[in-house]
Amino acid sequence: MLSVQPDTKPKGCAGCNRKIKDRYLLKALDKYWHEDCPKCACCDCRWERLFGVTGNCAACSKLIPAFEMVMRAKDNVYHLDCFACQLCNQRFCVGDKFFLKNNMILCQTDYEEGLMKEGYAPQVR
Repeated sequence: MLSVQPDTKPKGCAGCNRKIKDRYLLKALDKYWHEDCPKCACCDCRWERLFGVTGNCAACSKLIPAFEMVMRAKDNVYHLDCFACQLCNQRFCVGDKFFLKNNMILCQTDYEEGLMKEGYAPQVR
């Protein structure tokens, strides 16, 4: 991330082709970008969502290489293989509900069982 110098001419964004008037800009692949403009050509996800910011997986604590796709839950970043219920190891499919409780990823079954043990009944709609 680069700070834009006040006396420099605004640069054009490689993503949206508009002038970059923001205080900060990105320089990647020898081009300039707004912070939110770089996206994956395959899935259209923002680069921020594809690459681990912290560098370490919240589940296994191992390093996440910059080129690896990741999953996120709040501030936590996970390897794709680590994004599973941390009690029963059930992997999540697209559309599955998951819950983050005490910084652990839980499937719906384990989350609801935990609520029952704590004396809270989940709301059924």
